[in-house]
Amino acid sequence: MKILMMTNTYAPMVGGIEESIRSFTAEFEKLGHEVMIVAPECEGAPPDEVNVIRLRAIQNVNHSDFSMALPMSSLLPELMKTFKPDIIHCHHPFWIGDIALRLSSQFHIPLVFTYHTMFEQHMHYLPVQNEGVKNFIIELFAGYANLANQVIVPCESIRAILLERGVKTAMEVIPTGVDLQRFSKGDGNVIRKRLGIPFNVPVIGYVGRLAREKNLEFLSRSVVDYFKKDMKAHFLVGGDGPLKDEIKKIFDEQGVGRRLHLAGSLHGQDLVDCYYAMNIFAFASLSETQGIVLVEAMAAGVPVVAIDAPGVREVVKDGYNGRLIFQESQNNFLEALAWCLTQPEIEFQKMKQNAQATTKEFGADVSAKKMLKR
Repeated sequence: MKILMMTNTYAPMVGGIEESIRSFTAEFEKLGHEVMIVAPECEGAPPDEVNVIRLRAIQNVNHSDFSMALPMSSLLPELMKTFKPDIIHCHHPFWIGDIALRLSSQFHIPLVFTYHTMFEQHMHYLPVQNEGVKNFIIELFAGYANLANQVIVPCESIRAILLERGVKTAMEVIPTGVDLQRFSKGDGNVIRKRLGIPFNVPVIGYVGRLAREKNLEFLSRSVVDYFKKDMKAHFLVGGDGPLKDEIKKIFDEQGVGRRLHLAGSLHGQDLVDCYYAMNIFAFASLSETQGIVLVEAMAAGVPVVAIDAPGVREVVKDGYNGRLIFQESQNNFLEALAWCLTQPEIEFQKMKQNAQATTKEFGADVSAKKMLKR
């Protein structure tokens, strides 16, 4: 099968959509299928990309790191004739999403749309923010889903939301898979030594984009509150983004800045080792469709403390592989962290084993085979 992936964001950007495309592409190719990726030009894009078509684009839209592909390109008609895709798989309902819709109609090729993002939770990136704009975004996504031949959703919670919003197109729940073998071995002491974290202290960790939609102010203040009870604990943050300085400010103002460790963007074995440096993974985002980092952390045997939300409740099982917090409050988060970190050793090891067992249904090969059946 020949699959044309179309996306507004791709490498070198780091995030859930980019990881989903990378993961599925790798697995499809292992199974003998051909994948071509169409994405906008992007600063820092690798010069030696294989099977990637870059469209001319406006860079840094609205002062962000996003690029907007220009709608007219002579590359696409030629690509359709030479590559001859069997499926167009689109990952956004706007910009390149519009182009994908036109190509699907013009060349009579089925269109698959993956609903990756709750964009109404990302309105702070827009120049205008009000209820009218929020409703427009919700209707735009639902309307686009109804124009596709098949919709993929990463979790059952998102499927239920889209049904309420009037999506009639057939939907299939297929999470982005994780290379579980990759996260099965790591050395946390490598990261602890590099960042000056003592080997014998508990470490609460977070990995992801440092952006407002991740609810990081709440998370930071909750961890600071926990620090007042546990004078040895440290907080390890992997990732980068616009909230980095704000996070640092929160810890510095409370006099615990020395126990905050900002590791920056991590790749390869450094990312794996970062998870192994943690005792608990902390997550407060309410805007996910799937928390890929939750699966990565659990694959490394790290229990998770998180707030109940779509894409989270499908992974975190309260008291089994961590704690799921059903009412958002700093006190509840603090208590959940304390509960995990004060478990008897035998119980904590069981929780770590349960975390790894949870990830079996999220293997990259499992998700790819499900996708191909659709």
